Amino acid sequence: MPIIKIENLKKSFNNTHVLKGVNLDIYEGKVITIIGESGSGKSTLLRCINSLETYEEGNIYFKGQNIKEMNVNNLRSQIGMVFQQFNLFNNLNVLKNCTIGLIKVLKMPKQEAEKKALEMLTLVGMEKFINANVNSLSGGQKQRVAIARALALNPSVMLFDEPTSALDPKNVNEVLQVISKLAEKGMTMIIVTHEMKFARNVSDQVVFMDEGIIGEIGTPEQIFENPLNQNLRKFLQF
Repeated sequence: MPIIKIENLKKSFNNTHVLKGVNLDIYEGKVITIIGESGSGKSTLLRCINSLETYEEGNIYFKGQNIKEMNVNNLRSQIGMVFQQFNLFNNLNVLKNCTIGLIKVLKMPKQEAEKKALEMLTLVGMEKFINANVNSLSGGQKQRVAIARALALNPSVMLFDEPTSALDPKNVNEVLQVISKLAEKGMTMIIVTHEMKFARNVSDQVVFMDEGIIGEIGTPEQIFENPLNQNLRKFLQF
């Protein structure tokens, strides 16, 4: 059974149809990257999975349960999300950014929360910055803290919404290395990205979104070496 099942998902903003009937199965331990032009519905799809957006038609199931019937905090602790713009608390230091969800949402004792947060900050190479003010960090460091914060909640699935688009080239690589390490550990991930080389290397499956529908889906080899969809061929400059 897929860990996430999306059935006939439709979503509009005002009169603009952004998702026009998306069907997608995500299996545990797999890495799915979503590629496509800006405005094709990639980020909206992720935000629907995490209940950050509502949708008019269709269903999303997480571990067999319709997400509309789930407590939203419970859902978001199990499906972690990392955003383009980090979404960190600038008034808190690095460690407190990573413990706040554990203490407030999971009601974890402070000492246990700090231990868990430190473990995740070590995983992303940010353990030396636990007392640093978030504003003093580079973009890549902020994004690694954001990843650690999401991982601290012990999610079953991680969603990444263009996690490197706000970063300069040096910082892009350090964030992609962290995500690649998570892939090696078997973390289930759905990643919206413009980094084609990264998508090719890290993915089990690549999804090409095309004006609100899935234009093509396949292995990295199929998508990048033998694309069938004409818009995908144009997107990849074949």
